Amino acid sequence: MALVRASAPPVIVSAAGTVLLTVSVRSMSFTQSGGRLLLYIFLALLGWLMSFLGFLAQLIVMGGASRNLVMHMLLDKPVTARLIYRNVRSRFWKLLLATLAVVLCLIIAAVLATVPATVALILMLIVVGILAAFGLPWLTAIVGIIMYVAIILLWLYVFFLIAGRVAYVPQVLMVEGKGVIESVNRSVELARGNVRRLMGMFLFTLFASYSVPMLLFTLLGWVGYLSGINPFEFDASRLPAWYSVAQTVIGQASTIVLAPVWMMGMSLLYVDERVRHEGYDVELLAAQRFGEMPAVPTGMHAPLAPALASSQETEASHKRTEDKFPGSMLGLN
Repeated sequence: MALVRASAPPVIVSAAGTVLLTVSVRSMSFTQSGGRLLLYIFLALLGWLMSFLGFLAQLIVMGGASRNLVMHMLLDKPVTARLIYRNVRSRFWKLLLATLAVVLCLIIAAVLATVPATVALILMLIVVGILAAFGLPWLTAIVGIIMYVAIILLWLYVFFLIAGRVAYVPQVLMVEGKGVIESVNRSVELARGNVRRLMGMFLFTLFASYSVPMLLFTLLGWVGYLSGINPFEFDASRLPAWYSVAQTVIGQASTIVLAPVWMMGMSLLYVDERVRHEGYDVELLAAQRFGEMPAVPTGMHAPLAPALASSQETEASHKRTEDKFPGSMLGLN
């Protein structure tokens, strides 16, 4: 419930923007006034901006929650919405830059994944056209379905092969106290070979995201049907405004329930990657048994890093000092 409360404010902002966008776009097709049309265009752009900022805020809150979740696993500290937002405030600008870098990488990955998927789609159309020319409808349908599913899996594999490299940027930033560029490099190092895990988590969340709101959509569909509305109408302009707004609100409300799944899932994957590659479980056990690692004098470099960065500001200033006065692995100048 703490994660639900933490994810609720940005989702509410995103939902308000989506509702404003939906209402404005619907109103454009009915108005005959040029002034009102300009007003609706402005409101539509404002709604889109609010939706994007809400989505960006969701990613930022997810990054801030990663530190609390790791602290819960490490020191059994409670997870609260207040602590999550306190961590977000402590490194807000770095989290914002890291989130923008992640979003940019996601866009690039989606574009690059579309290229082989488009080639495969053209190949599928050629094969289906040849089979249809020979008069084989059942074989055409079966081959078309198999190739279409293969194209979707190909797109997902290429997408996560590229986008998965930056999957742990917020976790590295908040847990290890590193800078934005260091977090990106560190995430690329940790995320090798995790394509199937990210795909599995995405597919699980996708099915969950459809199953959770489908219960409410079914109820809304029955209410709309009893009110004389066709629930299967794809033209939004033919649906009443209250029905379109209700659909938008239900879709956004499901995000509040599913956001904690991503928060916990990405944090667990991050810890699992460190356990597999670096023996992070030994560091966690040592931190539980012996407490925090003692601070190293300024200007010296410790051969080991703490299991959890104790102070984000101290870590950043210590890093800047190391860049000016580098030392050896043993701290000897």
